Amino acid sequence: MNKKVLWITRTGLFVALLVTLQWVTGTLTSAAPPPFNTLVTGSVVNLILIVSVMTCGLASGAAVAVLSPVMAFIMPIPIGPQFPAIIPLICFGNLALVILWSLIGNCKIPYKYLAYVIALVVGAVGKFLVLYIGVVKIVAPLILDLPPAAPIYVMFSYPQLITASIGGALAILVLPILNKAINKN
Repeated sequence: MNKKVLWITRTGLFVALLVTLQWVTGTLTSAAPPPFNTLVTGSVVNLILIVSVMTCGLASGAAVAVLSPVMAFIMPIPIGPQFPAIIPLICFGNLALVILWSLIGNCKIPYKYLAYVIALVVGAVGKFLVLYIGVVKIVAPLILDLPPAAPIYVMFSYPQLITASIGGALAILVLPILNKAINKN
């Protein structure tokens, strides 16, 4: 099969899976308080971002990372970005996560799980910092002129570190199984 067609197919499947899971988890948790629905949907999103980059490569992971917040804004996803101004920052946060996972998670070291654990920590902190500084410290107060009590300040602070960590931990559990299945084919 043509490698380009395979890449497009896999990337498209990850985007479709991500958008579907965002909608399902966002809908199921829409009545829950903001930290809870952010934790559930964010963890699933981060899991898919990490699995896409680790199974299909950096280009695929980057495409999924960028398309995710754009699709969440366009589609009626309950937990999607409310303000267009934060979409680029979510893209950059997602890109930080997939780039760090690609660089660290693919290191050739004797203990693959060690590389995954380091990628989990560094990737989660990287994504958190991009979103915290970009949204909480710059865009929300200076561009959107939101009051300090606005939910966006909480959504883009510590929950981002938690969701990236949960998504990474889930990915560490899932990746060996997926890699075994992919290598059999």
